[in-house]
Amino acid sequence: MFIGSYEHTIDVKGRMAVPSRFREQLGEVMYVTRWLDKCLALYPESEFKKISDKLAALSQADVNARNFRRLFFSEATEVVPDKQGRINIAARLRQFAGISADDAQVIVVGVDNYIEIWALDAWNEAQDAVEENADSMAESLAKLGVF
Repeated sequence: MFIGSYEHTIDVKGRMAVPSRFREQLGEVMYVTRWLDKCLALYPESEFKKISDKLAALSQADVNARNFRRLFFSEATEVVPDKQGRINIAARLRQFAGISADDAQVIVVGVDNYIEIWALDAWNEAQDAVEENADSMAESLAKLGVF
């Protein structure tokens, strides 16, 4: 399970150190892709395969399924950490997430079975919006039996 958040820097070559607490769980091969809310998602190979299998089982006649597969897989990149535990994040993915090219500050967030990578400013804005709606979210989750 991935939990916690860690501030990191992406260097001018697009490399980011994966938080040490996440490295062992991620394994040697991982996948980074664009995600919802203008952030990136980082998956261990096993979790990426589970999602791939579920998406493959959806009907190709379903326009939403086709479009989501395109969104999810077209920008996905297999990454392998170097000896320092850094991964290279493609320029097009950094651009999508609003991560600047020069020593960008990011926050790496554990979200249970995957990791999100956010531009620090975008994360702060998103968290402000989440906090404003916390009571409403709690009520909705209570109705679903989470609390």
